[in-house]
Amino acid sequence: MSRYSKDWSTIALTIKEQAGWRCAKCSRQCLRPGDETKDLTKSERTKLTLTVHHHNRTPEDNRPENLIALCTTCHLSYHIRQQSNIPPGQLSFEF
Repeated sequence: MSRYSKDWSTIALTIKEQAGWRCAKCSRQCLRPGDETKDLTKSERTKLTLTVHHHNRTPEDNRPENLIALCTTCHLSYHIRQQSNIPPGQLSFEF
């Protein structure tokens, strides 16, 4: 059973749009839905994917102040450096 709410996709999309599809940590401009990606490798697409992170690492807590848009690289680095409720190998990202 997922700990994420049924409307997580909508919530995450809102956070990404509010961030202008830019990582809040490194300012990398990430891919928007509909962007052309056929000339990118899978690795390049992954690096340019924007994710949404829960500051308190609680997926049920979707208060806007608990959510931050991060590129895949920054999101993974946060989970590697910090103790987390989700091991880095189990993080899933929308592609």
